[in-house]
Amino acid sequence: MKRHNGLRDMTAGSPAGHILYFALPLLAGSLLQQLYNMVDSWVVGRYVGDGALAAVGVGFPVLTMFSSLFIGLSSGGTVVIAQFFGAGKMDRVRDAVDTIYAAFLTSIVPLTALALLAVGPILRLLQVEEAAYGEAYLYLMVVCAGLAGSIGYNLNAGILGGLGNSRSTLLFLAVASVMNILLDLALVLAFGLGVFGVALGTILAQAFSWLFGVFYINRRYPEISLRLLPRRFDRALFRQIMGIGLPAGMQGAIFSISNVLIQSSVNSFGSVAMAGNTAASNIEGFVYTSMNAVYQTNLSFTSQNIGGKKFSRLNRILYTCMGVVTATGLIMGRGAVAGGNRLLGIYSSDPEVIAYGANRLLLICVPYFICGLMDTVVGSLRGMGYSMLPMVVSLTGACAFRVVWIFTVFASFRSLTVLYISYPISWSITMAAHLFCYFKLRRKFPKEDVQ
Repeated sequence: MKRHNGLRDMTAGSPAGHILYFALPLLAGSLLQQLYNMVDSWVVGRYVGDGALAAVGVGFPVLTMFSSLFIGLSSGGTVVIAQFFGAGKMDRVRDAVDTIYAAFLTSIVPLTALALLAVGPILRLLQVEEAAYGEAYLYLMVVCAGLAGSIGYNLNAGILGGLGNSRSTLLFLAVASVMNILLDLALVLAFGLGVFGVALGTILAQAFSWLFGVFYINRRYPEISLRLLPRRFDRALFRQIMGIGLPAGMQGAIFSISNVLIQSSVNSFGSVAMAGNTAASNIEGFVYTSMNAVYQTNLSFTSQNIGGKKFSRLNRILYTCMGVVTATGLIMGRGAVAGGNRLLGIYSSDPEVIAYGANRLLLICVPYFICGLMDTVVGSLRGMGYSMLPMVVSLTGACAFRVVWIFTVFASFRSLTVLYISYPISWSITMAAHLFCYFKLRRKFPKEDVQ
């Protein structure tokens, strides 16, 4: 097992040992990231009001929609970098890093401008009621203006993930989380800036995390140093990265659109339901990000072994990750439901808000491990170099299904319960389809390692 300066070769040794070693820092980092989202909601819910809590909740799916394409670039970069690293081609790793950052730096300003222009139309599409509209608009305008920090952090994490280093991203997030909490408390409680203070604290913390990550990588790994003017842009390599990353990014963006439609349906029940939905979503975020750490692990692990031609390990990697994600999802999901009322009370003392949130937790968190299984299989498929197929399957089995559900079943039986159960049903259908695709595509690779 080769290790160098925090980098980890995952083409040899016990898969279970690698998975736990790599996943635990990702898990801790994901929980920290969710923590500062939670602090945003807690501060506005407790010290500004339920309307402000609803406004912040509206912002989350919209922001995800704007950043999804760059998160796809990060995923594509992870796969390509991991394959080069697994094959021992560090010169190509450097080329991939340069290409990723060149694409980011030349497109972040147009993306930010587009996001700012789209805030108003999207909020009108979401049918945000007047009580929350002004604060939702302010929150989204400020956070969209700082998209570079969030996207830059994800790119740094993707680069290091491909090299087998998940511990450094934990450090970046720890710095951002502490900074975000302190800024939230100062800007909202001391200076009374309300939703604007929460949004400003968030983008400042994210920007610092990104720039601190650039400084850290440049100091520790000078052979892949990040520059404001990257050394080169490799068009062929960019096409390879985007061949994997673009479908992943499009999938995330379209998923976000379906979630925006669901958010719009929730909004139709009023600001109290919106506030309960926001509070529950924050608690669910801890469950999802815990499981997503296993997806990221599988993506990096599978990619390195494909690059190193260690084909005999592919099934063991998938089965181990599926076992870990099932255990994680069941423990975290049932824990969220068991502590539901107490956890929801962190955000609001209104019994009606808590009741709305508890209903969502029960219907989504208990079967949430199925979502983790679905994503974990996608990690194997993308690590093997297939990205378009899981995108099509996911958009059909989950996204399209939910949209159809909203306009048929939900339209006929309008309740939040009917709306929420579309999630576990769509996860089950999509997970089964992904597994079928994996076993069909696995036959294209040798059963044994190739020297």
